[in-house]
Amino acid sequence: MFWPTIIMGVLAIALFVIATLQGEGKNIAGLKHAWVMTRQIIPLLVFAFIMAGLVQVLLPKDLLAKWVGDSSGFRGILIGTLAGAITPGGPYVSLPIVAGLLSGGAGIGTMVSFLTSWSLWAVARLPMEVGIIGWKFTLIRLLSVLIFPPLAGILANVLSKFFKV
Repeated sequence: MFWPTIIMGVLAIALFVIATLQGEGKNIAGLKHAWVMTRQIIPLLVFAFIMAGLVQVLLPKDLLAKWVGDSSGFRGILIGTLAGAITPGGPYVSLPIVAGLLSGGAGIGTMVSFLTSWSLWAVARLPMEVGIIGWKFTLIRLLSVLIFPPLAGILANVLSKFFKV
């Protein structure tokens, strides 16, 4: 987390300096927008990290290993795929969950399939997608990405052995 934090800090300072040089109070307006977003996201982050921490201590490692660990094979990939598809929220929810499950003994392939299906299938987003874009487009999009989460999990298992993760 050190280097991503440093990079984000440098970028934030650079943008603040640019906004300050442009004048017209853009720097203060930007900070106000940032504060509003921070207030909106903090509760979600807190609960997501609580969930991630509790997953690590509540789910026995042997149970995680059996169902979603490296030895769970394709069954684990399917479980990860389905769990990711139904997980609501943005990356502030899903990424801490994945981090907690990985620490608890979940397999790389399972978690890659989780994140891939969370991103591509996004069941919670489907009603809005159908309402805005239409059911034909949504169906075509879903059918065109249906196979990717399990494939990504399988490929991640292969790559993790190659890279010894």
